[in-house]
Amino acid sequence: MRVIILGNGLSGTICGKTIRELDSAAEIIIVSEEKHPYYPRPNLIDYLAGLIPLEKVFAFSEGWAERQRLQVKLGVRAVSLDPEKPAVNFGDGSRLEADRLVLATGACPFIPPLLGTDREGVFTFRTLDDVLELLEFIRSGPEIVILGGGLLGLEIARALNLRGLGRISVVEVFSRLLPKQLDETGAGLLRLHLENLGIRLFTGREASEILGDRRVSGIRLKDGETIPAGAVIIASGVSPRLDLALEAGLDCGRGVMVDDYLKTSCDRVYAAGDVAEHRGKIYGLIPAAFDQARALAYNLCGQTRKYEGTIPSSTLKVMGLYLTSIGLVNPEAAGYEILTRYRPESGLYKKLVLKGDSVIGAIWFGTRKGTQEISRLVQSGRKIGEFKNEILEEEFDFSRIFEEA
Repeated sequence: MRVIILGNGLSGTICGKTIRELDSAAEIIIVSEEKHPYYPRPNLIDYLAGLIPLEKVFAFSEGWAERQRLQVKLGVRAVSLDPEKPAVNFGDGSRLEADRLVLATGACPFIPPLLGTDREGVFTFRTLDDVLELLEFIRSGPEIVILGGGLLGLEIARALNLRGLGRISVVEVFSRLLPKQLDETGAGLLRLHLENLGIRLFTGREASEILGDRRVSGIRLKDGETIPAGAVIIASGVSPRLDLALEAGLDCGRGVMVDDYLKTSCDRVYAAGDVAEHRGKIYGLIPAAFDQARALAYNLCGQTRKYEGTIPSSTLKVMGLYLTSIGLVNPEAAGYEILTRYRPESGLYKKLVLKGDSVIGAIWFGTRKGTQEISRLVQSGRKIGEFKNEILEEEFDFSRIFEEA
């Protein structure tokens, strides 16, 4: 079997690695527009913060791909697909044909419709090259505005704060930080913590223009207020890279549409990760990309594995503050039970969302203790039974629940 994988991010790399584990004879070709070998994107935050050197950004030691017998071609841009063969045409004039084609092309940063996004000093944060360019530019310590108060925007703010680089402001269009992962109480605690670090937060506010002549001088909000800035970082989400799939005639919605076996509308073409839309969802999360890549690899190797979806899980660590959000944390319909424990004096907040007798969502804020066990409860759907009134206690022994099962 000959497989071409477009993209050497998490989903592409895990797919290739898993195929090799299952099939020692497969010919696996991974082609990437990026010139760098695979690196986990969270490592970019640690590198930006100065916590790790450049060589530690990469996941594997030099020569790993060769030892795995993976043919990795870097800095090569795919320009068109022939899904029926399948085959890929590249910008250098070359063409590759295979038995199966995997689209793991990921996503690109979403650029909001603002005036001035083309000014010098405006950055996105998606690739290692993005980070290298940003670090070079902010050496002088300019004031920095981050557009987006989601996970990425706050991780960037945390990293820049660790470096001690200038004044940092975050602008979030929603009324609270991490609107997908937190409720009002959790977001309020997070806001307090970040403001104590010196990070300025503008929630429920929206930018209308990036100011400056050739170079950034600040941003203007829609209400007229201006925020001075020598650099602006756009962290407003991502958009799946659909150009190749659309031109090839593959079925696309917001992403490349795949079935439960990660197959696209063409029998010999598959997709996984941030580019894939499964059952109407684009996850944009590391656990989902990993799960999809593994399932896809098994299916390619003739070991049928159905992908049933991934329960969303996010973790944020900001200067010693621990936060985990998993599953459904803000139910809008009736029929759910909410359990909470809130200690504002110590910054501790725990929330469980129950359906029947099972935990289907949780916020764990201000402590790591019990985080793994709560995540396991949500993932497994295990019932908590008689422990409902004790489970939020700091000293609760979770083994009692798992022993009961």
